[in-house]
Amino acid sequence: KEIQEIQTRMRRNSNVNLEAVEELKTEQTRHSDIAGEVGDLTRSRELMLETISTLDAQCRTLFTDSFRKVRQNFQEIFSMMFGGGTGDLKLEEDVDPLEAGIDIVARPPGKRISSLRLLSGGERSLTAISVIFALFKSRPSPFCILDEVDAALDEKNNRRFVHVLKEFAKTS
Repeated sequence: KEIQEIQTRMRRNSNVNLEAVEELKTEQTRHSDIAGEVGDLTRSRELMLETISTLDAQCRTLFTDSFRKVRQNFQEIFSMMFGGGTGDLKLEEDVDPLEAGIDIVARPPGKRISSLRLLSGGERSLTAISVIFALFKSRPSPFCILDEVDAALDEKNNRRFVHVLKEFAKTS
């Protein structure tokens, strides 16, 4: 009976993989290499997220500063274009500035207008030109081409446009 038990145990042990120790070492080496790569990827991901966060903050700051300058320039140029009145640029409230829409408020002198659609074609053109010039004033360009921007302007508005254009010609 004892002999049979020993033979049974020997048969069970006969399937022992003699290369198991070598395979274990190979698998441990492979595991440590992969674990190192996972660690590298995790650190890289964290660095990327940190970089994105930093860039977003810098972009937000730069955009906000640029928007303030353009807004101030628009207010001045709008008033100059229309010989008075008020114009303003507003960012959508309670929204990330990088994703916010920009509203244009235009109130030519003597008018109480709540929408740009209620302005005449010439007034809309002068408002759009004011936005373009506000952008150019905050970021001067060595030259600009304004093709057909005066098409919707009557003679009086065309004179205003030319006056503002001459002011810009001094710096562009």
